[in-house]
Amino acid sequence: MKPALLLFDIDGTLLLSGRAGLRAMNRAFGQTFGVADAFAGASFGGRTDSFLVSFGLRAAGLPDTAENHARFRDAYVPLLAEEIQHPGTGHKGLMPGARELIEAVLDHDHLHLALLTGNYRAAAEIKLTHFELWEFFEWGAFSDDAADRNALVPIARQRAEIYDVPAEALERVIVIGDTPHDIECARVAGAISIAVATGGHSVEELRAAGADFVLEDLSETEKVLALLS
Repeated sequence: MKPALLLFDIDGTLLLSGRAGLRAMNRAFGQTFGVADAFAGASFGGRTDSFLVSFGLRAAGLPDTAENHARFRDAYVPLLAEEIQHPGTGHKGLMPGARELIEAVLDHDHLHLALLTGNYRAAAEIKLTHFELWEFFEWGAFSDDAADRNALVPIARQRAEIYDVPAEALERVIVIGDTPHDIECARVAGAISIAVATGGHSVEELRAAGADFVLEDLSETEKVLALLS
């Protein structure tokens, strides 16, 4: 068995929140900057929260500054905690096999779990806590760390040393996500990509984007573990 660092995306990979994030982001932007539907036309899949805030600020003709990002984040996080409680629209729930896979990974000492997500860390905690998955993830790389998703794998590698992830595992990093952006961030960092068609992209689209492995979902635990090991 080969040691590996497993970096899990959240939205579309582990769960869908019934668009709680979109609702909370629109509310936060409206309350903070007085602009309604600021994220209309934005493509959310695989983007970081910071990237999307920059999109909203530019579209509204507002300065794309650290201060405005902080103001937005401070408003957004408590609103997300409210919105995640509602049924929402579209699918809301864990993706097939997500919990079973994570629990199975915990039985393998050579596999090390972390997050690689476009969510702010606080937003990731809200979503994963709601679906009772937060306890499985001690650390990760988040939108707070970089607006560019392609910067997150190197950040995760550096941070892994704090959590005593062995060097052998850092030589075999695996990104598990559901969008071409997840695939790209793995590729540019020399990591392996496993793409799941549980978000907004089909198996064919994910293959065309260059994923190393593509799955319909995470439901076949032993099959996925074989790829990870």
